[in-house]
Amino acid sequence: MRMKSNGVEHYFTPKPKSKPEFKLIRAHLRGREFLFLTSAGVFSKSRIDLGTKVLVEHMILPDKGYVLDVGCGYGVIGIVAAALNPNIYVLMVDINRRAVNLAKHNIRINRVSNAEARCGSLYEPVKGMMFNCILSNPPISAGLATVRAMVTDAPKHMYDGGTLQMVVRSRVGGERIAQMLEETFGKFTVLVRRSGYRVLMAEKR
Repeated sequence: MRMKSNGVEHYFTPKPKSKPEFKLIRAHLRGREFLFLTSAGVFSKSRIDLGTKVLVEHMILPDKGYVLDVGCGYGVIGIVAAALNPNIYVLMVDINRRAVNLAKHNIRINRVSNAEARCGSLYEPVKGMMFNCILSNPPISAGLATVRAMVTDAPKHMYDGGTLQMVVRSRVGGERIAQMLEETFGKFTVLVRRSGYRVLMAEKR
């Protein structure tokens, strides 16, 4: 599960070394149109990846409260969540400064007023905050230790009844992540299976 050294820059890094090469992506998600500015040095720069699409189309949002998008990249999951429900406030975090700057820009161009993006590793930027829902397309290429920390530390930042929803690729760490959820929360449910991906949801009780 460790990233292979194949000359491709690892996007889960504070400061990407690649030269910015910007691209504008238009996407139709949950019945709405969105625009996203992307760049080299961030995850899935050329198109919205299928895992993110699967999570966005099937995520279950609270009626109100706070939602966290961990490893937000250029902001797709968090921005769609905020647009769908003006009664929630969405925090988006990523260790990649370039990705966070793009997410901030995408919040503005999509005219979303109930979201913000912060830079830092995992839950560091939201220390002391509690959430009703945590969403993530986890950075598998960063290694299972990073994903494990994301899962095991989640309950410390969740209200009772809050949910952690993650999209996993069944053949790329999916079973290991499912095991982490079961060990941390006692059980989990599968919201959807689609094209080799699953959206897993665990609830804090």
